[in-house]
Amino acid sequence: MSYFKDMPSAPGSLALGIDFGTSGCRAVAIDGDGQIQAKAAVPLPSSRRNAGAVEQSPQSWLAALDTLLATLSQQIPAQRIGAIAVDGTSGTVMLADLAGAALTPALMYDDNRAQAEAAAIEAVAPRESAAHGTASGLAKLLWLLHHGHTDGAARVLTQTDFINRQLLGRNAAGDTNNMLKLGYDPRDGGWPQWLDRLGVPRSLLPDVVAPGTPLGVVAAAVAQRYGLRSDTWVAAGTTDSTAAFIATGARLPGEAVTSLGSTLVLKVISDQPVSAPEYGVYSQPLGSRWLIGGGSNSGGAVLRHYFTDAAMADLSARLQPERGTGLDYYPLPAPGERFPVNDPRMQPRLSPRPDDDAVFFQGLLEGMARIERDGYRRLAALGAPWPSRVYSVGGGAKNAAWNTIRARLLGVPLTPPPHTAAAYGAALLAARTLSTMAAGASAPAAC
Repeated sequence: MSYFKDMPSAPGSLALGIDFGTSGCRAVAIDGDGQIQAKAAVPLPSSRRNAGAVEQSPQSWLAALDTLLATLSQQIPAQRIGAIAVDGTSGTVMLADLAGAALTPALMYDDNRAQAEAAAIEAVAPRESAAHGTASGLAKLLWLLHHGHTDGAARVLTQTDFINRQLLGRNAAGDTNNMLKLGYDPRDGGWPQWLDRLGVPRSLLPDVVAPGTPLGVVAAAVAQRYGLRSDTWVAAGTTDSTAAFIATGARLPGEAVTSLGSTLVLKVISDQPVSAPEYGVYSQPLGSRWLIGGGSNSGGAVLRHYFTDAAMADLSARLQPERGTGLDYYPLPAPGERFPVNDPRMQPRLSPRPDDDAVFFQGLLEGMARIERDGYRRLAALGAPWPSRVYSVGGGAKNAAWNTIRARLLGVPLTPPPHTAAAYGAALLAARTLSTMAAGASAPAAC
């Protein structure tokens, strides 16, 4: 079972992974061999947007959870579920009272209003902290505190924490990955002292455990409501992007994942953390190892600016990936690049444009493949391992011609992963808790 394949199996029970994204939530139930036994998906209402504010109602998540579990129960008996793990969007936070009720809307990962708070963080946080920028959960927490949302506030909750709170009927520890953007220091294993200089109340911050750690069993009312067993475990989850990485099966140093989506995101497993915020390079724990990543502004958004999906499918059949076009493109959707080059004024390089659209399309793919190669070179120069193999995910991973171009430039095997869904990665975390409890370990205390 990929990242957790060395864990003993827990026969009979199913592990359920639930992925909360921006526009919907998805669930996958797997057996002890990692085989999918059921899956479901439910849409979420669109985020409310107003200038830099981007919010969702946590109550809409609970409604989606109800529908999701009801849909699953039509495929498998709920009594077969032995453990549940939830992943959520990174940097999404809210304040809750002692009973776990949300006191504020959820400020989503792309909420951009905490400009002053991000500047305050910049002044005190070390360069390697993941809490920099308006996308961080810490900037959003400070914004909530500065705008009068403190009455009755007992805990800051991420999206994952909020769902776990509802399943357990009490607050529990947060997972390492979701805590990074709140300022948690994974190297020292604690909340750093510089948070005090920002006026962050320590009482709002949870204990922190590794993803896949058993948190406890579901509350009696939850078991009754959904038809779950009273001994159904809840496992510490992770962020949605990390869950998707775990799903691919990458688990050894040097194994990497390239996401060929709207943007180009690279991640590689390392024995040591690497940090270079000037390039947007970050590290997060992955078991006993580290996940090192960076993201370019290039990607599928550029391709869709010029071609429809149907046009790209037609043009792909006309490409000659073994022969380079000689075009020296750096495809960007707009001025500005962050990784592997950090230049906010960098201009797209997309000329000359040949008359043949197939040649132009291939030139774009070649340019993105060079960015991918240079991205892994950048990570290697900073101390990460050069990829031993690359798992490809995202819509672009289905383009055989593009894969041929990428393999030629990277010089390493490109491996199609058997699974890519974040919900599957979360299910592997739930399976880890099943294995841990089957081996006789005890769960951590509530916090």
